[in-house]
Amino acid sequence: MRLFADLGLEIHRVVRGSTDEHTKFRRRLATTILVTLVVDAVGSVLMYMLEHGKHGSQIGSAFKSFFWVTTQLLTVSSQMPNPVTTGGRIVDIFLEVWAITVVATVAASFTAFLQKK
Repeated sequence: MRLFADLGLEIHRVVRGSTDEHTKFRRRLATTILVTLVVDAVGSVLMYMLEHGKHGSQIGSAFKSFFWVTTQLLTVSSQMPNPVTTGGRIVDIFLEVWAITVVATVAASFTAFLQKK
């Protein structure tokens, strides 16, 4: 139980920016989330433009494009088939590289934060 209380207190300190380290960690997380949302939006538009109406593509609507891009970013996978166009495949590679980079960056930021404590 004490672990959860300590975790709650630490989250509160990060949100408030109690120290310079808390503020730096919060800024890194917020920047990563914001940029990832932008990547998701731009990727959704690009995939819709590149894949919509192409033979063999299951991206038939803006929502399906958004769904596909978001699942790529969250899981580096989707139950929908891979893109059928060259441009779509390039966007897919970028999305997968971005997702892996974000996980590594957040893990490194968390580790750096804990080491400073």
